[in-house]
Amino acid sequence: MRQLHAIQSILAKALLKARDANQHVRSLQLVLGEIAELDPVSIQKHWEELSQGTPAERAKLHFRFIKAEVQCMACFQKYHPQDGKIHCPYCGSFGAKILAGEELYLESIELDDEKT
Repeated sequence: MRQLHAIQSILAKALLKARDANQHVRSLQLVLGEIAELDPVSIQKHWEELSQGTPAERAKLHFRFIKAEVQCMACFQKYHPQDGKIHCPYCGSFGAKILAGEELYLESIELDDEKT
């Protein structure tokens, strides 16, 4: 459900920009964190379903990936989680604060000259 809501929000932003410019959406640059609960294939699937019949229907999705980084809450060392597991390689603790890697956001929108 969270995934669907995120895609709906991105689509709403893209459609607002397209409407204001009276153009179609050509492509979107999305930022996706390495340990986000989302993946490009399911994002694309939801996008195709939600954007059908809109000025963003044929828009291409491009992804820029953000590497995960966490900070151990026991020894305060920062590390990159292996296989998505939050387990400190320095002290063995399982408690960590996620600093980066859960993102999903719209970075940019490219419109084309085809009028809506």
